Amino acid sequence: MRDRSRVDFGRAVSTVRVTDRLSARIGLRVVAVVAVLLGLTGVVAVIALGTGDYTISPPDVLRAIFGEGSRTDELVVGKWRMPRVLLALMFGAALGASGAIFQSLTRNPLGSPDIIGFNFGAYTGALFVMLIVGGGYYQTAAGALLGGLATAAVVYVLAFKNGVQGFRLIIVGIAISAMLQSMNVWLIIKADLTAAMAAAVWGQGSLAGLGWDQVLPVTIVLAVLLPCAVLLAYRIPVLDLGDDAARALGIRVEPTRLALVLVGVALTALATAAAGPIVFVSLAAPQLARRLTRTASVAVLPAAAMGALLLVTADWIAQRAFAPNQLPVGVVTVSIGGLYFVWLLAREVRR
Repeated sequence: MRDRSRVDFGRAVSTVRVTDRLSARIGLRVVAVVAVLLGLTGVVAVIALGTGDYTISPPDVLRAIFGEGSRTDELVVGKWRMPRVLLALMFGAALGASGAIFQSLTRNPLGSPDIIGFNFGAYTGALFVMLIVGGGYYQTAAGALLGGLATAAVVYVLAFKNGVQGFRLIIVGIAISAMLQSMNVWLIIKADLTAAMAAAVWGQGSLAGLGWDQVLPVTIVLAVLLPCAVLLAYRIPVLDLGDDAARALGIRVEPTRLALVLVGVALTALATAAAGPIVFVSLAAPQLARRLTRTASVAVLPAAAMGALLLVTADWIAQRAFAPNQLPVGVVTVSIGGLYFVWLLAREVRR
């Protein structure tokens, strides 16, 4: 059952009722923005699938996707290029959703995983496995997840004082991030030269070398984490009322906040484990999406859609800007995100 009405200070919303006790209000502008972002993402993805040393027109790319193209086109699109594009979309969505969670929790546009240091914690865990313990993709993924969770635990404990306040969490996270970056440099310096060079390149954030072996596990994990993030995010506006008010409305404040932190860290670790630390996507995507949706707070789904668009575009630029040489996608996101970061800092100072 769906009811439409003009509420929320004149914004059009759609109320979707699943049962008598379960319903959700969805802003129609949010739906429209997400649809437009997904459409733009699809266009960029088709362009990325068709460009390279072997160029394929967009209609031929679509035919190859649906199994109606030539054998060569299907080989190039389906086997060689499709995994990288799919991973860029999924990692971008994961980073955008993670950034939305932490910016909502901290109530600060600077409160993203790459500023607080959670992605550097995941990077430290992955480096420890790669350079000291040794292991393949799944061992590295486990190390990244444990590193991110351990960093989150340390930051959470140090920032806790009668609850966790956003500004305190950011300050503690920046300090821990600086320490982790020093540790990462030390691990690389002490490692074997070949392994250190591979880890240093991977540490710039790169989708090169990833294939179908990574697509399935990433899809499964994201299919679990993203719905959890969306469901938990509905409690964030209640948390914004203050801890006492949230408790009065039946919200278990600290368990809810802790669950959000765990899901946000897991989303960041998912991308870091496979592609290395890709920075600034989780910082920029939620705020750009918020400005398009004009919502009072950061929403997870628009941020995820924006993150997917940003990362697939950045990866296409990384592949084609200096072709035939390719850049790590992290270099592109840093270059673009650095300008955004300067603008954001200047804006916050003026405020």
